[in-house]
Amino acid sequence: MAVDPVSRDVALSPLVQSQTRHRVLAIAEAANPEWVSVPLVGWSLATALREVADVHIVTQVRNRDAFLRAGMIEGQDFTAIDSEAFARPMWKLAELLRMGEGKGWTMVQAVNALSYPYFERLVWQRFGASIRAGDWDIVHRITPLSPTIASPLAGHCARAGVPFVLGPLNGGVPWPKSFDAERRREKEWLSYLRGAYKALPGRGATLRHAQAILAGSRHTASEIPSRYREKLVYLPENAIDPARFNKRAAPAPGPLRAGFVGRLVPYKGPDMLLEAAAPLLRDGRLRLEMIGDGPMRAELAAQAARLGIEEAVTFHGWLEHRAVQDVLCGCHLLSFPSIREFGGGVVLEAMALGVVPMVVDYAGPGELVTADTGFRLPCGDRAAITAGFRAALEALAADPGPLPAMSAAARARVHDGFTWAQKAAQVAQVYDWVAAGRPGTPPAPL
Repeated sequence: MAVDPVSRDVALSPLVQSQTRHRVLAIAEAANPEWVSVPLVGWSLATALREVADVHIVTQVRNRDAFLRAGMIEGQDFTAIDSEAFARPMWKLAELLRMGEGKGWTMVQAVNALSYPYFERLVWQRFGASIRAGDWDIVHRITPLSPTIASPLAGHCARAGVPFVLGPLNGGVPWPKSFDAERRREKEWLSYLRGAYKALPGRGATLRHAQAILAGSRHTASEIPSRYREKLVYLPENAIDPARFNKRAAPAPGPLRAGFVGRLVPYKGPDMLLEAAAPLLRDGRLRLEMIGDGPMRAELAAQAARLGIEEAVTFHGWLEHRAVQDVLCGCHLLSFPSIREFGGGVVLEAMALGVVPMVVDYAGPGELVTADTGFRLPCGDRAAITAGFRAALEALAADPGPLPAMSAAARARVHDGFTWAQKAAQVAQVYDWVAAGRPGTPPAPL
């Protein structure tokens, strides 16, 4: 019987080094070292896999120049597929329908679900003959991460006798019931109908033909039909590059220092954080570093003034990655009351520096943080989350004694199991498993 990836505790297990360098065609439509979010995940995993397999990356032409600037050789290391004839007008349509910059993410994914198959059609035209000829041991779709987007390549590969690996898939975490107002402010009208994606043409065929399905979160794993659980592997999507996160937190003596990193939008909860921290900020027991920008910036500044805490809060705006590290390394905590994170990459980045995370125990962050590496606070309504953060901050301001041990444990957890090199080694186990015909239960990288 396969291990249930939904109930399995997220505890690191020893890696078994792959003995085979498989020839892998890695499909990463979104992959870019100069961007963030999904494109950075696509780039990071695809390039890390080159250390454990003979990988050729297939990406969209918009990423070509960034690949070249990173030292990749076109035709040898990667192929850029020009699907702009269809992708560009569909992107413009998505921008129109989302009704605001950075809003309507479900709408964007719905449009991507319509446009992406054209990209794979061009991939098959370019690589179909070599796949059928057996030039590739495995075809792996890394991005899109969305489980709503079908892959026609899965069926083509199945007919060619080449294993198709799908994922990590992640997304679609339900909005907490108490945050319907935030849902509307994010223009997430289509999210009310999101469940309809399960009936979309191609989804069933994609899951049926995939030889392995990597689920990047417990929620995504729970949405995979039970008949496919024997090929489902739980593998959180995010990791860190130690070369990029190579510093260590060293807060100055004095009051407790907390940081927030993210877009200043309703579901990230920056307003809840200001309200929760206000008593500590007013009396000098806490300093708060707000890193990020967004439509709530002016509103948050006004809130800080109204609460009388503006002298204890610094709004840094957007910062370059290295500058983010510099600010976070002066903090004891990452205080992050977001109520709808799919992966929670910022949580891993903070932990890598030894900054202790304080998160809402819901979706991605709740899966990454353990009891000895941070604080997982219950997900309730606004009042409950605000009260929970206030109580936790009050307790730490009174007794910061637990923080050094948690800092060391958080850093060790990430560097021992959540680097891109570790992630690539875990995926290589999956390659071995599917190449051998999926004997026994799925590998359990985590």
